Amino acid sequence: MPMTLEQLNAADAAQALALLDGLYEHSPWIAEAALAQRPFRSLAHLKHAMVQVLAAAPQQAQLDLIRAHPELAGKAMVARSLTAESTNEQNTAGLTACTPEEFARIQQLNADYNARFGFPFILAVRGPRGLGLPKQEIIATFARRLQHHPDFERAEALRNIHRIAEIRLNDKFGYQPLLGNDVWDWQEKLAQHSDPGFAELGQLTVTYLTDAHRACAQRISHWMRDCGFDEVEIDAVGNVVGRYHPAQAGGRYLLTGSHYDTVRNGGKYDGRLGIFVPMAAVRELHRQGKRLPLGLEVVAFAEEEGQRYKATFLGSGALIGDFRPEWLDQVDADGISMRQAMAHAGLCLDDIPKLRRDPRHYLGFVEVHIEQGPMLNELDIPLGIVTSINGGVRYLCEMTGMASHAGTTPMDRRRDAAVAVAELALFVEQRAVRDGDSVATIGQWQVPNGSINVVPGRCLFSLDMRAPTDAQRDALVADILAELAAIAERRGLRYQTDLAMTVAAAPSDPRLQQRWETAVAALGVPIYRLPSGAGHDAMKLHEVMPQAMLFVRGLNGGISHNPLESTTADDMQLAVDAFSHVLNQLSQETP
Repeated sequence: MPMTLEQLNAADAAQALALLDGLYEHSPWIAEAALAQRPFRSLAHLKHAMVQVLAAAPQQAQLDLIRAHPELAGKAMVARSLTAESTNEQNTAGLTACTPEEFARIQQLNADYNARFGFPFILAVRGPRGLGLPKQEIIATFARRLQHHPDFERAEALRNIHRIAEIRLNDKFGYQPLLGNDVWDWQEKLAQHSDPGFAELGQLTVTYLTDAHRACAQRISHWMRDCGFDEVEIDAVGNVVGRYHPAQAGGRYLLTGSHYDTVRNGGKYDGRLGIFVPMAAVRELHRQGKRLPLGLEVVAFAEEEGQRYKATFLGSGALIGDFRPEWLDQVDADGISMRQAMAHAGLCLDDIPKLRRDPRHYLGFVEVHIEQGPMLNELDIPLGIVTSINGGVRYLCEMTGMASHAGTTPMDRRRDAAVAVAELALFVEQRAVRDGDSVATIGQWQVPNGSINVVPGRCLFSLDMRAPTDAQRDALVADILAELAAIAERRGLRYQTDLAMTVAAAPSDPRLQQRWETAVAALGVPIYRLPSGAGHDAMKLHEVMPQAMLFVRGLNGGISHNPLESTTADDMQLAVDAFSHVLNQLSQETP
């Protein structure tokens, strides 16, 4: 029989430790220390208690834990001396049935990894969904992680150990993240649609109004209907809109959603997670035959990334009346105008102005999103509360000096444009660090017609500067531009800056942010607040109504806009639970 939290909380120390036996390989001290935090309010609370114990342990104890784990498809597996838990996990991933070639490759990787790091390679081979990773993915991950810095890889091994323990704990409790599994499956199925040229390579790319994009819209709309939405439509810019009506006509709606387009060769969860989490919540309401005092409007925004046309936030912008007619004349790389693409998709351009929402009909906008950063992953915390979406300023710049012979020009006679930008780059890094949560980047850096034996006379570069408030952003920009001027003056150079973009910061609405915090705390998950460095559809809705976001932990260092972007079904389940909790809070407050 599966154990229960009540049973664990009520057991004496020895019995409780026995119930948690086998979670961490040959290391019962982790569960033993965590049990001091009883009573546990949830499995998530218990999991994080063990995370805290290991985080506070000396580094040697952490290394001992890593070294207590067997190699993948290693000697212990061959000798059949693995623990029952490890045997089950390696069998689930098919490692007990390797071909001779696969086995030889893994043995070589084991040897190389141990030689580099001094401990065995640890991977939660049952994977983010718990079903087992394909052998080729395991081997590819093994080879990729062999290139990591030792400090990062030690931390990555510990994160995978926690994931292994999470799955083992689920097994002990007979727990399955059923809604998280469904959200996972929706995203996997939607990722089957990809643009030509990328689909053949197994890469995910969905740009505005391509065949793959329109197939995604159709699939999302069908799933919305299956979930029990009262109305589902694809609107005049390609947004998929589902409405679940309130208990009484005239009730206000909570607006939510995210985008379903992707960057080129992107990940499966950026944007799409924020569509499927509320869909799962609506489906549960429908299954229970339950209506709330508020309605739910879930929007799968058609475009956010700006990959096909220069204009961005076309989907969310249309909802606030920010769709400019001149955008229709923009053309893509194939010379197809946005107007032509929309007509081909059967969208009615005359209806675009009608998409503007009246904020009086809404309680606000909330968005669930994968973090797209490393913080939650590093801290082993599944959910994060967004305090603000950073405001940003971008410049396209040019530094001009004098091109001269690299061999004959003395160092003190040079007017090197590239070195001047290098000096600026160091200042940019130092200045952003000073704020703690500001960021600044020189992401483009080009020496036109550069040659190996020529001192650069021109350097083209970008500046991207972001901060959680406009005042903080503006101070950052002012200091960096002042240093740019000082460097050019000191080195006898000229420079030019062209403002490319200014985006205002979008602080979270305090009341909605508090709703997220209450929900996360109720799940037994620690509250962690952080700003969003990336832009989101919530930035657009912020212009007309209150908004607040919830982040979900990403795996693989929190990487995003990348095929390695990932999160677990367990974390997705927590996101659905938190979203449903917010709905319950709002229902109690709404007449």
